[in-house]
Amino acid sequence: MERPQVAAPNAAGLSVDENEFQRSFGRRPFLVRHELSDDPLFEIERLLQLARDLPEDRVEYNSGEVGVHTEPDRTPHTGLTAEETIRQIGECKSWLVLKNVEHDPAYRELLYRCLDQVEAMGHPDARRIVQREGFIFVSSPGATTPYHIDPEWNFLLQIRGSKHINVFPSDDREILTDASLERFYSGAHRNLPFRDEFQSKAQAFELQPGDGVHVPVTAPHWVRNGPAVSVSFSITFQTLASARRGMTYRVNGLMRQSGLHPVAVGRSGWRDELKYQSYRAFRRLGSLRRSGS
Repeated sequence: MERPQVAAPNAAGLSVDENEFQRSFGRRPFLVRHELSDDPLFEIERLLQLARDLPEDRVEYNSGEVGVHTEPDRTPHTGLTAEETIRQIGECKSWLVLKNVEHDPAYRELLYRCLDQVEAMGHPDARRIVQREGFIFVSSPGATTPYHIDPEWNFLLQIRGSKHINVFPSDDREILTDASLERFYSGAHRNLPFRDEFQSKAQAFELQPGDGVHVPVTAPHWVRNGPAVSVSFSITFQTLASARRGMTYRVNGLMRQSGLHPVAVGRSGWRDELKYQSYRAFRRLGSLRRSGS
């Protein structure tokens, strides 16, 4: 898909400390600033239109009256539609996410403009971006998003209201096991079990409008909104390296399901490369069979 030529309503974007970025990107969370809080793309009526325009499966909404650890099949539903949820967000105790907002040209332009800044900073882990996706969260006062992981590099930008986010180390295998990562990359739900003793390992951030935080790939986190309606813009991306990492975890998961005991991802470069190339070859073969070639 070509990048659209759309005039941005606000030319401002991210403000990132370059030294902090070079030290911390992909390793640990850190604060950034942005100038998007007054952008009309985040006004409620515009978000309502976006919710109508997106495919139905790109809009997710759940009750916000949940615990930090909530099993996916026990997440209560509110019985409201997406439009009702947005209109009643101040009272309905819910959170809603509009996924892949880059399908709308105006949001795509904004997403690309912000991520162009990230890529231009030249960090080795932020090069060769292969997938850019945007997500907008609209949440009730006090709503909780349970403890979970995501497969992308992420900058969560607070647009309206406040948000308390707890981000945990992505490389601590006591709280995020290799088996959990293998299941996640094999299709398991993003929510993870949480134990109270994990909390001491979190970095906590209080986000106000104009604040943002970098969340590394698969860094566990949970969120609780402040006393007002919250709107947040999550700008995310994959690189060739992060996509390769996900495929390698998936191969390890398949091996473990077959009764094998694979070497953990990151322990052996040549083994990781062999798994990755084997998986790519397997997928190409499957594509050829489906096409009848």
